[in-house]
Amino acid sequence: MRPPPTDIDSPFALPDRLAAKADPEMIGGDREHLSTVTATLAAQISSLGERLGALRASPGGVGRAAADRDREIHRLSSRLRLLRRFGLDLCLGKLVYADDTDPVYIGRIGLSDAGGRRLLIDWRADAAEPFFAATHARPLGLASRRRYRWDQGRITDYWDEVFISDGLAGHAALDDQSAFIASLGSSRSPQMRDVLATIATDQDAIIRASSRGALVVDGGPGTGKTVVALHRAAYLLYADPHVDDRRGGVLFVGPHRPYLAYVADVLPGLGEEGVQTCTLRDLVGEGAVAVEETEPEVARLKASAQLVSAIEPAVALYEEPPTRSLTVETPWGEVEIGPDDWAEAFASPDPGLPHNLARDQVWEALVATVADQLDHDELEDFSPDAFRSALRLDDELTETFTRAWTLIEPTDLVADLWSVPAYLRRCAPWLGSDEIARLQRSAPDAWTVSDLPLLDAARRRLGDPATARRSRQREAAVAAERAYLDDVIGHLLDAVVDPGDDLIMLKGEDLQSALVHTDGLAEPDPDLLAGPFAHVVVDEAQELTDAEWQMLRRRCPSGSFTVVGDRAQARRGFPESWAERLDRVGLTRISQARLTINYRTPEEVMAEAEPVIRAVRPDANVPTSVRRGGIGVRHGSTAELDAVVGSWLAEHPDGIAAVIAATGVATGLGASSERVRRLTPELAKGLEFDLVVLIEPETWGAGDPGSRHGQDARVVLAAVDTYVAMTRATQQLVVLHGSAPAVGARR
Repeated sequence: MRPPPTDIDSPFALPDRLAAKADPEMIGGDREHLSTVTATLAAQISSLGERLGALRASPGGVGRAAADRDREIHRLSSRLRLLRRFGLDLCLGKLVYADDTDPVYIGRIGLSDAGGRRLLIDWRADAAEPFFAATHARPLGLASRRRYRWDQGRITDYWDEVFISDGLAGHAALDDQSAFIASLGSSRSPQMRDVLATIATDQDAIIRASSRGALVVDGGPGTGKTVVALHRAAYLLYADPHVDDRRGGVLFVGPHRPYLAYVADVLPGLGEEGVQTCTLRDLVGEGAVAVEETEPEVARLKASAQLVSAIEPAVALYEEPPTRSLTVETPWGEVEIGPDDWAEAFASPDPGLPHNLARDQVWEALVATVADQLDHDELEDFSPDAFRSALRLDDELTETFTRAWTLIEPTDLVADLWSVPAYLRRCAPWLGSDEIARLQRSAPDAWTVSDLPLLDAARRRLGDPATARRSRQREAAVAAERAYLDDVIGHLLDAVVDPGDDLIMLKGEDLQSALVHTDGLAEPDPDLLAGPFAHVVVDEAQELTDAEWQMLRRRCPSGSFTVVGDRAQARRGFPESWAERLDRVGLTRISQARLTINYRTPEEVMAEAEPVIRAVRPDANVPTSVRRGGIGVRHGSTAELDAVVGSWLAEHPDGIAAVIAATGVATGLGASSERVRRLTPELAKGLEFDLVVLIEPETWGAGDPGSRHGQDARVVLAAVDTYVAMTRATQQLVVLHGSAPAVGARR
């Protein structure tokens, strides 16, 4: 936690070289306004702490009151964390309007003083749009726009962009470069740098676009796709009435865990902690141990949404009603359950109720069938719980029911498909004999990434059997307490000669329900990633198979998606258009936005990377770089790895480097190695580093399962991986080969 500056008269700490920007005429108004912000922050932090402490000390309550209390604690805690974390640098910049109205200050969140005067406008509010969207062709009423650079709670630099030809002389700091371009030269950090104040106009338009339907954001490396994806998630939760926590909120899906760690700090920094983030592996419990599929043909078969559809008939085999009659003996007489009775009971569950959870409804329907055939007068003295208990003592009934509607583990269902050929043939009749044989394996529960969509579909169709068991345990506990309460009330009434109406009411079911205590009974833990969500953002979406798309579609029935990716970076190919791909997986109302300006990768790097991808993807959306790094791409030998990285670390004390190789690379970098990431090309996707070192990219793809499809597939995969890895560099790129001339020579 970093507190606001203690000296509220000095929010600026400009270095000597920027002495001209310290002129009171330039920053006097900012100093006064930010001093008020500082005082307000201190007061709000104190007030929020007191309110939060009092709320936590208050009784928890029950039901809706408890839920409302928990929500308020979460809301206050989130705001307090944000105020403590950022302090004065909640402020991003200032808008000066041409009509001489008071300047407007833009913040990560909105902030008002005790009198209600607005000190900061939330960056997501409509009033803040000119801060990102104004251009010289469309100034949106602005005279100028100022952006701040913060360091340790002080402004260390600022930039002014002027939209009118005169009237601001002596009041604006005019720089050759805008804040956006200037920020690109700063070093990376282990997590994504703060980019909120440097959103480009084209990116802002995408961030604020409607949430209706599926919006595709197609852009090459360095175009800010991830920036757009994260900011759009935060913006929609704040501004879009169709996307909020009450409607399901937002799910953000990234490509891998290093990526999520890299961007973990961004959403809280945008004033939003309500977005659920995950990878596709996280959606299924088995994802943590799943390995890559080694057989390309098996991976191809499981990538199809059609194979996922085999889950439904697989479950249906466990929902077939018995076809023979069964005589049930009860204390009140015999009852026959015929085939029609079984069929009616098996058809009774609510539509969409998972198999394991529907089991109790089927049993209740059977109980009702038996009760309907008995003398109701004889049943009056028996509670429904006692009647159910009596039926459960009939072994033949319970065994027949259990065999016909069995509780199933999702993992067992899918494992049976990979170990029982006849079962798979019945559930997926379109498969050929050779395909069925290929999908069988000796260890059916040795899960692969390609299995995850089927496991997910099975879990959603079946439901958690543990949930069903907990539900029955809860019902049994409630029934036991009801029975005990019944006995107590019975003894009480027997002891009273003339019980009044108040005591008679104790026999009433409503009052008994109120007297039964259920607070300590187990409740199922909610699955935070199960959905449904109001909106889903998918980054690096070009890698998703049709089967994986079904995992996300099930979690967002509205079809409200932001789809972020680059077809050229698809490791397994992407021959069709985005519209064709998304239409095939069931998304509609598809719109598309393209990002074509590369703000990250230096021109020197892109000049060498572009031919690599053009050789295999002539239609690739290769963006145009807007900055030169002044350093050419260097080539050398792998024997020089330690020397290259070591000298760079010594010259750049604040930078982050990445060594990217097809397999693990050991280096002797010693104590400095915490600033060096070692990654495969696949795990480098979505990340960025000051220095990138590629190890023998000419060998990439040779050992990948995809290469078994042939030489062409290997060449394409190697080119895509090389292109992705090269474009992770923001300052310098070095390519090391198995045998090469000295570093600095060109190949």
